[in-house]
Amino acid sequence: MSRKAKIINPIRMSKIFQPMTTSGSLNSGDGAKIVSKSHKLMINYGIIKPLSTGMYALLPLGMRILNKLINLVDKEMANIGAQKILLPALTSAMLWKKTNRYDANKAELFTLTDRYKKEYILSPTFEEAICDLISSIGQLSAKSLPLKLYQISSKWRDEMKPRLGFLRSREFIMKDLYTFDTSLDNGRHTYDLVCESYSNIFKQIGVEYKKSIGDVGTIGGLMSHEYHYVSDIGEDIILQCSSCHFSINRTISKTMSCPKCKNELHQHIAAEVGHTFLLDTKYSQPLKAMYTEQNKSKPIVMGCFGLGLSRIITLVIEILSTNDEIRWPVKLAPYTICVITPKAGSKEENTSAYVEQLFEIFYERDIDAILDDRTHETIGKRLVFARASGYPYIIVIGKPAIQSIPLFELHDVNNSTYRELSLDQISDYFNNIKFKN
Repeated sequence: MSRKAKIINPIRMSKIFQPMTTSGSLNSGDGAKIVSKSHKLMINYGIIKPLSTGMYALLPLGMRILNKLINLVDKEMANIGAQKILLPALTSAMLWKKTNRYDANKAELFTLTDRYKKEYILSPTFEEAICDLISSIGQLSAKSLPLKLYQISSKWRDEMKPRLGFLRSREFIMKDLYTFDTSLDNGRHTYDLVCESYSNIFKQIGVEYKKSIGDVGTIGGLMSHEYHYVSDIGEDIILQCSSCHFSINRTISKTMSCPKCKNELHQHIAAEVGHTFLLDTKYSQPLKAMYTEQNKSKPIVMGCFGLGLSRIITLVIEILSTNDEIRWPVKLAPYTICVITPKAGSKEENTSAYVEQLFEIFYERDIDAILDDRTHETIGKRLVFARASGYPYIIVIGKPAIQSIPLFELHDVNNSTYRELSLDQISDYFNNIKFKN
């Protein structure tokens, strides 16, 4: 598509598939009451659509948000040398039995049997599958390590009581990274490297997070850290020191005093959005994921690292939004800018010619924007809708645009500011804002 064609053919709101729902008819797909702000807003404004218990369709705007988050993650993974793969959704149940995880987790596993009577698991996590992949290649050489492989895909868990949208759903979207090293010391170095990368991801999203010492749980390993957003809809309680910022999950803390500075630990309700594990050889040894060094065969030291992408999207809405309006971090908003044209038949109608000039400004700066071309609606009604949908910047072509020096209303929604700017001033304004990851 040529540059000119792209400028004069912006994405139009009238063409977006965005089914709206009134709060009075909301349910979670099985008649259950919706109790969280984020769950309500995501359904109300056409981000997701419940289809069955704990299962949701991501609609076009939801996919744009997810893809922006994936792009952010992909860039950060590339910075640490991680390579992207995609594993089959089904994992042989036999592999889970070899690692002694099958019986302990069976109640939450979706399982099926194929025509040859072979049992599979619809995978909630992929430690066994990735080890089987490495084992099938044969023994790796020490020179090929460290190796970092990750995927972004749907995972499944047969939740007894799905609730709060993607916070506790049966299908969720997760980024899982698996690292392979020759020794525990090297594995610890890789672990620290990935943890730093995760911190970079959360800093770019821009919502305050907490990194806490975590419980290794059913995944196991030598140590674990959890990444949390503090939120009343969370299901974890973390303990944090306000002085030295030491943080730990309450389930594994034996004291309410900080082990570093002895000050009191304060409780926070939080929701987990990331989890890291130093596994050592828990999975590589039974599944024969090996490497060779000086003609000796040894199990690979592993780490695994998860990011709950659908949980992150849910929680940033929960934390940033009002009861009636979504607020997106700029880097995750479905569109950064929404342009509202004059109402059909109004005195300002002929100012719509400025649309092309505005979109040229955005295009030159690689800023994504959407045009609210529903000119049968008033500007006021469309402005309310754009605010509620969470577009960080709204530009209105209204009465000031018919002045001798045309001005345009610029609403910075996240910062609650409003100003009237000329085209040149709008160009300068967006020159001074960093949007890219």
